[in-house]
Amino acid sequence: MLDETLRENAARMRMLLYGQLVSKTLCTAVRLGVPEALAGDRRTAGELAAELAAHPQALRRLLRALVPFDVFTEDSDGTFGLTPLGRTLLAGTPGTARPTALLLAGEVGRTWSGLEDTLRTGRSAFRRLHGTDLFDYLEQQPERREVFDTSQEAGLRMELDEIFQSITFHGYPRIVDVGGGNGHLMCELLHRTPGSTGVVLDLHGTVPLAEKRIIEEGLTDRCTAVAGDFFTRVTPGADLYILSHVLHDWGDEQAVAILRTCATALPEHGRVMVIDLVTDASRPPGDPRGPHRLPALMDLYMLSLFGAAGGQERTGAEFAALLGRAGLEPEETTVLPSGMAVITARKSTR
Repeated sequence: MLDETLRENAARMRMLLYGQLVSKTLCTAVRLGVPEALAGDRRTAGELAAELAAHPQALRRLLRALVPFDVFTEDSDGTFGLTPLGRTLLAGTPGTARPTALLLAGEVGRTWSGLEDTLRTGRSAFRRLHGTDLFDYLEQQPERREVFDTSQEAGLRMELDEIFQSITFHGYPRIVDVGGGNGHLMCELLHRTPGSTGVVLDLHGTVPLAEKRIIEEGLTDRCTAVAGDFFTRVTPGADLYILSHVLHDWGDEQAVAILRTCATALPEHGRVMVIDLVTDASRPPGDPRGPHRLPALMDLYMLSLFGAAGGQERTGAEFAALLGRAGLEPEETTVLPSGMAVITARKSTR
């Protein structure tokens, strides 16, 4: 007879193993358009299947499979609806998970299947599958680049409140967002810091997206988007250089090179601000949720995309070491409730 604790652990382990199937089912539902089709009235599986060109019985099983996971509800009349959790898969929901689902349904999800080869060889599964690295691939695929940037923006929207509740950007008249994507962070920052101006620096393929947002936000008199290579040069003389979720995309040598570029452009009074997950972030003592799990999962995500020597999540000490090698020293580190850290650094005095 199995010990009850062993039985519970064995059952829990099976749920972890089957987690990939839950993820694939959610991604498939998004690709089919199920959440959008349920955004208004409740519908039967047959009605949805006719609209979405799906098999009625197969679609009913997909919907029912996600009811216990609180994504959909099913009434006694056979109609299905979206839960509040399910509504995070809608495009218009703040912090929407839809673009993340689309990435996982495509290139990124396929990359995960090569994780064993990465563990044995250290090679990037993404490069092995697509013949190029992630960012070169996205530059060649504008539609996929837009999905990627939208996913990044949605994740950022979840972080903005805690960033601005914990960090003040007043006192930095000129700010450069290095690798700033479509400009969402910079535009939000400028709205909240009326006395500042900003520059969004990113690759040629992303600059038009940032320009579009700057116009939409009515900030053309205070913000510009420029194309550049942060390994060689960033706009000089700014009071603050922000690296938000940039360093985790690169291995140590490349991360140090990016930081050195910022340090070179930095005036004596200026600061570099790194915003990234830290793997050793701890919750307050007694918090029943236990350690942060997202950094652990994201590190595996980075491993599959970039290989053993590429992008990775880091501890606070590892970030400090990178800064030191670039001629910078941490001045203040704020760990946010989500597990992100905001590390402010200045030119080293040593």
